Amino acid sequence: MADESAVPGCAHLQLVDGVSLLQPEEQVFEAMRRGFAVQQRSRYLSALTVNQRDAQLRRFAAWTNDYPWRWRAQDVDEWTAAAVGERHLACSTVRGVHLTLKLFMEYLIDDRYGWVAECERRFGTHPVQVCHEWNTVKHLSDYEGRPTNRPLSRPELQTLFDAADDRTERVRHQGRKGWLAAFRDATVLKVAYGWGLRRREVSRLEVHDWGRNPKAPEFGGLGTLSVRWAKALPGGPPRRRTVLTVFDWAVEVVEEYLNEIRPLYNFEGLAAMWPTERGGATADANIGQSFARIRDEAGLPRELGPHCLRHSYVTHLIEDGFEPLFVQQQVGHAWASTTALYTGVSSDFKNHALRQVLDRRLGLPTTGER
Repeated sequence: MADESAVPGCAHLQLVDGVSLLQPEEQVFEAMRRGFAVQQRSRYLSALTVNQRDAQLRRFAAWTNDYPWRWRAQDVDEWTAAAVGERHLACSTVRGVHLTLKLFMEYLIDDRYGWVAECERRFGTHPVQVCHEWNTVKHLSDYEGRPTNRPLSRPELQTLFDAADDRTERVRHQGRKGWLAAFRDATVLKVAYGWGLRRREVSRLEVHDWGRNPKAPEFGGLGTLSVRWAKALPGGPPRRRTVLTVFDWAVEVVEEYLNEIRPLYNFEGLAAMWPTERGGATADANIGQSFARIRDEAGLPRELGPHCLRHSYVTHLIEDGFEPLFVQQQVGHAWASTTALYTGVSSDFKNHALRQVLDRRLGLPTTGER
């Protein structure tokens, strides 16, 4: 039988035997959360996931005004009713909290961690599983994102890029500090669209992530982009993929930035693609803030966010006739159904496809042959 002391997150590693606790309930709850964090990190979950789950547990405890060894299924029912009816939380948010509670209680009631015995000894009761199939949200859909995550139309995209360029020129001509940052932020948005990147993927790019594509020599050293911080699978490290360059205009944008703008930051040896004035790298959150500022100046709908650029990339490639499998591999989706959810092809594209089918059925020349 395995030594209990070797199990990450067990109770006796978080609480010292023989030491009286001044605030036993609060200190035991803190030890439980600490042990749960250790147990999650031992499964290679990211620090972001661990911290988010801990925050969810603290908020749920504050809402119930009680501790896990006294939580009941009714508490979950009531919290869910309030979350949906009063706070209008998204389905995916509620489901995430349910998952955290379920995993946390499974951890507490597992005999290998010793929390049941610890609670019985200290409080005369023990934790039980409070989440079951009748009071938790099931994951029934492949996509639970907000409906507002949609592709930009081509005119909207051009309006966004024009607003970013106008802002750069305005700041520069006014002699205001920050025109370098404005130029950088405009380029970030164009790269996010031009290579179909998530916010985290684009923010963590480095200059040596670019490479040549022997099948597209016209793009020079910007024919490929190595994405090293792609979305990870649960419990795994960030995935990697190589994105092939498809837009010649995007190459010109990056060349201008790398040759004329980025050197002005004058940080020798800095690899970050998007440096800050202090020599660091632009954070993920800054990209969202920059997008929102430019979007508002462009007069575009406020529900649009940076991820819409990725939706736009997928949609526009499909509209332009790229094979769906190529697009799927470009954006790093494991399943074609996921890529399909990102696609919002225009009515013109769909009508063109419909017309071709009807012409073939009727034996008429296709649109391209007329």
